[in-house]
Amino acid sequence: MKSRRLLASALLSLVAVQPALAFTPPVPAIAAKAYYLTDFQSGRTLAALDADKRIEPASLTKLMTAYLTFKAVKEGRIKTDQMLTVSAKGWKTEGSRMFLDPKVPVRVDDLMRGMIVQSGNDACVTLAEAIAGSEEVFAQLMNREAARLGMKNSHFTNSTGLPDANLYTTTADLGILSAAIIRDFPEFYPIYSMKSFKYNKIDQPNRNLLLQRDPSVDGLKTGHTESAGFNLIASTHRDGRRLISVVVGTTGDMVRADESAKLLNWGLNFHDTPKVAAARQPVGEVRVWKGAAESVKAGAARDLFITVDKGDGAKVSKQFVPTAQLVAPVKAGQQIGTLKLSVGGKPLQDVPVVALDNVPEAGFFGRAWDSMKMKFN
Repeated sequence: MKSRRLLASALLSLVAVQPALAFTPPVPAIAAKAYYLTDFQSGRTLAALDADKRIEPASLTKLMTAYLTFKAVKEGRIKTDQMLTVSAKGWKTEGSRMFLDPKVPVRVDDLMRGMIVQSGNDACVTLAEAIAGSEEVFAQLMNREAARLGMKNSHFTNSTGLPDANLYTTTADLGILSAAIIRDFPEFYPIYSMKSFKYNKIDQPNRNLLLQRDPSVDGLKTGHTESAGFNLIASTHRDGRRLISVVVGTTGDMVRADESAKLLNWGLNFHDTPKVAAARQPVGEVRVWKGAAESVKAGAARDLFITVDKGDGAKVSKQFVPTAQLVAPVKAGQQIGTLKLSVGGKPLQDVPVVALDNVPEAGFFGRAWDSMKMKFN
């Protein structure tokens, strides 16, 4: 009897020390026509429904208007304290507005807040005309920028998102654009977290209800027309992670907030995003043939993250595979290998690894000597 109790106790001990298996439940049902959820740091798509299907963006269009405005400011083509006056076209533009007065010039930084927080169509047209001369030319810039960013299924015809048969995008493309705003313009991104903005004695709230509900949500934009339904792009930063959700075609402003929160919380609760390599920190070294140096350090060009199931973050294995017979000259930033990532022997992702320094060619005799050695290597 005693031996049976000891055996049972031993078996229980073995069960107790077994590591819990990672569990990721299916994506919850989302009441929307299409959606997209991505991890900002790793770039991994966590969930999607009809992510490449054309949709009407409505005021989500203003993300591209904002991107080009931020770019124009950063390049010095317009200034935040510059005064602009709304044109007749901008003043008469229908839909949401910040209530510009044609007799009163307004600062560019106020126009940016009016465009983002109040979703002002009059602000968008004013900025578009200042940057490109006309809204029609500005739309051409929007399409050129979309192509540069890799938004392959988008076409813009105006700066506001007012309905147009040739204005379309996808939730995946909007995810790309949202990430680009956060990455490229951190100095302007805090505008998206403003809960209200007052201009011309009119205080308007941000229509993104998640800003009121969840302190970890700090953006991005709502959109609505009768034909598009209620849309919301939201971003949350929590525990060192950032996720971006795009939810379109819902039936109300409360619904778009509820469904976005549901999607974001699923992504946060059931995934981890560990850093697997720091920017410009060596992960290996590669032999350089015919070079002034015999080897070059290899590393990631930027901080490298990977998204895995919750609990698997500490189990990620890394294997550096160098390029075979790397020959000088080698330029910093040139791919010279691959970092293979896996969990429990299961491959996850292959990530390019680059040279961290330049390696010029060796002299004549050094190249000749290495040429001979390479034949027998």
